[in-house]
Amino acid sequence: MDLQLRNKVALISGGSKGIGFSTAKAFAKEGCNLGICSRNETEIRDAKEELEELGVRVMAVQADVCQPESAKTFVEQSAKEFGRIDFLVNNVGGGIGGSTVVSTSDDDWISTFELNLFQVIRLIRLVVPYVSSSKGGAIVNVSSISGWLPQLSGSPQYGAAKAALIFLTERIALELVGHNIRVNTVSPSSIQNTRGWDQFKHQNPESFASYVKNGFPMGRLGYPEEIADVIVYLCSQRANWINGRHIPVDGLEQPIAVAERRPW
Repeated sequence: MDLQLRNKVALISGGSKGIGFSTAKAFAKEGCNLGICSRNETEIRDAKEELEELGVRVMAVQADVCQPESAKTFVEQSAKEFGRIDFLVNNVGGGIGGSTVVSTSDDDWISTFELNLFQVIRLIRLVVPYVSSSKGGAIVNVSSISGWLPQLSGSPQYGAAKAALIFLTERIALELVGHNIRVNTVSPSSIQNTRGWDQFKHQNPESFASYVKNGFPMGRLGYPEEIADVIVYLCSQRANWINGRHIPVDGLEQPIAVAERRPW
């Protein structure tokens, strides 16, 4: 299926590894040029080299999108390089701090909301003037299964921030209809080949096997490429009638708390 993305431009935050890098590769295979950022200079350089081998132009910026000036630099340098921005994928996120409400500090919550929500708002503000001039622009926010299915296997501040992101998506979609920009959320389940899950698998193989057996009807975790394919499709005109929606990509995961996280 030709998604008609050739020579368009996608910006991806956290584009050097994991879901972000897989999304960049999926865009590149469609002929879409890329602006990617990461805090890690080595990782972003290596990602740029691999992506350019797919025949597209890549603007790689070492940037921390939680820092306003750094986020601005990422967007402005990308816009200057390509002369346009068609798509934004807000991929940066993660959990910070304690694992229960009573064990977390105010700083845990503030930092987690900055990482998962506030920087998203900031990037959207920055790209709208560019994307609104595109014919059929789109924004995809990467949330999480934690944002719509309360569970003990994740931190409360992370789930709350991702839930806020799901709400924000529909609200911003309503605001940006007049700018011809669609906004959607993708919520992945637990994804293989990410640092936390790889550590869990190697440090507690029996617990990991039990978690997969009891929590994953399809018998495995998801893969970054499976999330990336949905993100790229949502940015294409093939998904033109999908707007303001929250789309779980979770393999029917049924989250369970491992024994040491249960209060019973």
